[in-house]
Amino acid sequence: MGFLDRFKKKATEVVDDEGDKIGAGLDKAADFVDDKTDRKYDDKLDAGVEKAKDALDSLDGKNDDIPDEVARTEPTTPSTTPQA
Repeated sequence: MGFLDRFKKKATEVVDDEGDKIGAGLDKAADFVDDKTDRKYDDKLDAGVEKAKDALDSLDGKNDDIPDEVARTEPTTPSTTPQA
């Protein structure tokens, strides 16, 4: 097993264990830069954070970079089954 294989395996383990914290850190960093630049690059920062989160998802195959607080507060989609 080469260096890159070992690195990818370790990175996958870290993302699997700490993906929500990494995602929250990305959001916090983007918010910090956004504040310092008077929201001049807001759309570019949002796009960059989303790409980074997508990369995290592709690394371990799960959408686990959403902080637990956000996941608990997001509304669920109402059922589309007709009621009698």
